[in-house]
Amino acid sequence: MRLTAAGALEGEGFAVTVAESGEEALAAARKWAFDVVVLDLQLPGMSGLDVLRSLNELTDPPETVLLTGQPGHESAVEAMKLGAFDYLSKPFDRLKLIATLRNAAGRRQLRRENHTLKEVVRRREDAWKGPLVADSAAMKRILTVVDRVGPSDASVLIQGETGTGKGLIAKLLHAASPRSARPQMHINCSALTEPLLESELFGHEKGAFTGAAKAKPGLFEVADGGTLFLDEVAEMSPAMQAKLLLVLDSGELRRVGGTASIRVDVRILAATNKDLEREARDGRFREDLLFRLNVVRIDLPPLRHRTEDIAGLVEMYLQRHRIAGQPIKTVSAKALDALRGYRWPGNVRELANVIEGMVLMSSHEELCTEELPPAVLGRSRAAHAAGGSAPPDEEPVPLAEIQRRHIARVLAYTRGKKAPAARLLGIDVKTLYNKIKAYEIEV
Repeated sequence: MRLTAAGALEGEGFAVTVAESGEEALAAARKWAFDVVVLDLQLPGMSGLDVLRSLNELTDPPETVLLTGQPGHESAVEAMKLGAFDYLSKPFDRLKLIATLRNAAGRRQLRRENHTLKEVVRRREDAWKGPLVADSAAMKRILTVVDRVGPSDASVLIQGETGTGKGLIAKLLHAASPRSARPQMHINCSALTEPLLESELFGHEKGAFTGAAKAKPGLFEVADGGTLFLDEVAEMSPAMQAKLLLVLDSGELRRVGGTASIRVDVRILAATNKDLEREARDGRFREDLLFRLNVVRIDLPPLRHRTEDIAGLVEMYLQRHRIAGQPIKTVSAKALDALRGYRWPGNVRELANVIEGMVLMSSHEELCTEELPPAVLGRSRAAHAAGGSAPPDEEPVPLAEIQRRHIARVLAYTRGKKAPAARLLGIDVKTLYNKIKAYEIEV
């Protein structure tokens, strides 16, 4: 049976290794990373269940498909509980075996991709969020507010430019609260369409819309007893604002397509890079929802208003981006002065990216001004030359021209990539596209 299965799979293009016993299979699995193992439960010596348990202990375990002569037997049920992908009855059908293995290999590939993506996201987030640097008086005041408000259940509105660390403040507030043992869920309200945002927040029932193959709890339910962080809350449509307000007022929600009310206990933290009070005055944001979110407000200063923190942030990112096997690099005094003189439209996130690029591109242990990006170096020199304003001998130009030049510089800095440029400019991608078209900027 083993040789028959191997021949059938090799004929379909699979690379196959055969083993006559569980011990031999484990030795091969420890040496090579297999995608799928076809495992008979009845083996000489080591049992199939014991082999499955040992496979699961590997750093990157393969998917397992079982062969059994007794599908309803306790051992087969136990194997499924241990995470086996599927089982086939002996004698097996060749086409069904091939289809099952393709599905198992597909799930393993998806699992690997998800793991890789999460690792990339984690590293990118850790690269600029990290511990909070608070050498400036402004950030020390904010930490005092976090210490005071964190242990409460009060809703907190965090306002600040893009890249100032609003997400980090939300994490600190959650960590300081009695809810810290429960989940903190995060959603970016600007990244989803209204129907998808509603489904993500409130969940949906099976058949609620096309593609809703099964019921799914929303983030309010998942965060029950914990914290829900609504990032870019100003981007919610009026209809979504009304639905959110109803949940906050009643403590109850209904899934999309559902009729049952579900009670939830969630602390709300909201963030925006807009002035929410002005948005409410202009009729773009519900005033009653603002009152619910704005029990306590934290205004994060842009990096250009907290230059005392730049040295500490630079030191932190130099350590984070250290190249393996090499000493931690340093920044010269002149380069640090230039970093302090730059206005940082992308704030802390932009600083993290600049330091990472300098560490990767420089072959010297000390990073000098010559290794600064042109945008940073040029703006810093202009600021120093005129005491923080434009050089006096520079011919005045219209405001639109200044904006056009700045957008062009940022696009050059991001090598034409629109999404990073929009984040640095503090605008959405659609607005950036409109300005590129209006100013006829060549990307």
